[in-house]
Amino acid sequence: MAKAKKLPSGNWRILASTTVNGVRIRKSFTAPEKKKAELAAAKWVAGVEKESVTENITLSEAYEKCIAAKSAVLSPSTLRAYESMKHNTFQDLMPVNINSLTSATIQRSVNILAADSSPKYVKNAYGLLSTVLSMFRPDFRPIITMPQKQKNEMYIPDDNDMRILLDSVKGHRIEIPILLAAFGPMRRGEICAVTSDDIHGNIITVNKAIVKGKDNKWHLKSPKTFSSYRNIEYPNFVIKRLEGISGNLTDMTPTAITDAFQKIVKKSGLPHFRFHDLRHYAVSTLHAINVPDKYIMARGGWSTNYTMNNVYNHTLKSKTDMVEHKIMEHFSNVFIERT
Repeated sequence: MAKAKKLPSGNWRILASTTVNGVRIRKSFTAPEKKKAELAAAKWVAGVEKESVTENITLSEAYEKCIAAKSAVLSPSTLRAYESMKHNTFQDLMPVNINSLTSATIQRSVNILAADSSPKYVKNAYGLLSTVLSMFRPDFRPIITMPQKQKNEMYIPDDNDMRILLDSVKGHRIEIPILLAAFGPMRRGEICAVTSDDIHGNIITVNKAIVKGKDNKWHLKSPKTFSSYRNIEYPNFVIKRLEGISGNLTDMTPTAITDAFQKIVKKSGLPHFRFHDLRHYAVSTLHAINVPDKYIMARGGWSTNYTMNNVYNHTLKSKTDMVEHKIMEHFSNVFIERT
């Protein structure tokens, strides 16, 4: 164990470390007195090494212990998703002792799940399984092949679609959620949590969201990520629509928004698209008018451009047609003598 060092504050700090099943783990301890810092570090090392012995439990029991251990730091929606995956994925492995699991048995179970589930769902389910195994069998590194990603063809509304949509929802209770999603963009849970107190001029502050917990009830919580805390400037026509509202800007839940939106889209005669695709519309539009990524990330609440570019940056068909026409016009003018 490293030696305790005195900090400028007068406290003592010691960095404790130990090896558990071939994995090096570290933790820092700070105390007013040197001996107290050393004692805390020593107790931690002893406790970790004692608990590092692989438990003789089934995978189902390991799931329960892992989820319980992380329950204090996970959001209600994540806990709900974990509980659902525990009861609906890898059921053939749940009664098996975790020490008996092999890459082959896990691969077979992944194949079974992939037969009826999307690649994304399989990836998420295996991610939880990996977390459980890393907690109880940290030295076990299964080699698993995941199903290939599918390219989903989705319809992203363009400006004309949005005009039709907004005309069809004028005065409807879902009008405000649509405005906040399409011109923000805000997520459903954020929209349902935002209040009139969060409006300052044309700026709306995002600092909370509602999510469904494992008890199947809606809970108010902090935003999805730290980068989700943000200030979004909205155009005048959106802010004007919010005038006179006191308290929550909408009384709808995320589920109610989804259900009502699908009925509105169908009734308006527009091609099928989801409420979440309004976020796609916002991001794609900003890209189309050459807004730098860092500003789009700030509006959307992303800390990196990975998700934005890989999930949300779809090309609007109307913009594609304009660009294609420009390309063809250029080549035709340059090589006109070849026609």
